Amino acid sequence: MSRVYVFDHPLIQHKLTLIRDKNTGTKEFRELVDEVATLMGYEITRDMPLEETTIETPVCEAKSKVIAGKKVGLIPILRAGLGMVDGILKLIPAAKVGHIGLYRDPETLKPVEYYAKLPTDIEERDLIVIDPMLATGGSAAAAIQALKNRGAKNMKLMCLIAAPEGIKVVQDEHPDVDIFVAAVDECLNDHGYIVPGLGDAGDRLYGTK
Repeated sequence: MSRVYVFDHPLIQHKLTLIRDKNTGTKEFRELVDEVATLMGYEITRDMPLEETTIETPVCEAKSKVIAGKKVGLIPILRAGLGMVDGILKLIPAAKVGHIGLYRDPETLKPVEYYAKLPTDIEERDLIVIDPMLATGGSAAAAIQALKNRGAKNMKLMCLIAAPEGIKVVQDEHPDVDIFVAAVDECLNDHGYIVPGLGDAGDRLYGTK
């Protein structure tokens, strides 16, 4: 069973409160999501392997640590996932970015892939799949499966807010993918929105309705 990590860092929780507030405007909302993504990126990369190297400081030769050449890929689920990418790239500027686009079929209510542009060496990378909201879990599970179908092996799922229902779907379908969130909320309402949630993340990021 995959593990769920809930980040309780005070800065993350403070900024998440501002993100939830319906009076937070588009510009501030976008900036806050970017900031929280950076803070979450700091935590989600905690287990990155290190190796020792030798450098020259202004004083002497010294042994020090660098990240051990592990390739990272960021895969936002369009479109809301885009709002979190730059925040992580600030920490891992060498990461490659791929994109997965999904829409929900109005008849079956199942996610349908309409776009995928991914790094060519996806099977060699540690991937972070990014979507601000883990609601029903359908889109996240479908995106992870689409990546597996293309050879991806090592993945983490990163979300701002998750509903218990969405966590269960991802855990049931992808027990090998750990989930990293800033908050686990109460439930989904009848329209599939997370309660209390923050509304539609894509609309609030881009000022659409």
